[in-house]
Amino acid sequence: MSGIQISQRVILPEHEIEWQFIRSSGAGGQNVNKVATAAQLIFDIRSSSLPDVYKQRLLARSDHRITASGKIIIKSQTTRSQAHNRELALEQFIELVASAGKVPKRRIATRPTKASKRRRIEKKKKRSDTKSLRQKPLV
Repeated sequence: MSGIQISQRVILPEHEIEWQFIRSSGAGGQNVNKVATAAQLIFDIRSSSLPDVYKQRLLARSDHRITASGKIIIKSQTTRSQAHNRELALEQFIELVASAGKVPKRRIATRPTKASKRRRIEKKKKRSDTKSLRQKPLV
């Protein structure tokens, strides 16, 4: 069975992705008006065979390509070739889904050192002195 390789362990069946080919917008003359070269990829996250971890992370994301109903919609219309636009949309899709599989690195809270605090205060004082010298003298 052929599928779309997301990561080493995750492979999506091709039938879960829906394709629509529409006319591209913008300049381009007769080609744009006649030929449906823009590729639109539609993928339903909730009804897919993705692992639950991927689904939860994708649905929690605030990405303009993910709708409120839980569908990924990627439109590619950069080239005049339908096949190339399809490849570009698929690459974007794989990149988006694969990024949901990566565990974000935990941030370790740190405190500023005494020396950095001292330097910051000294800079602020120096800047304050510079600005106060620019003022008109009080007479």
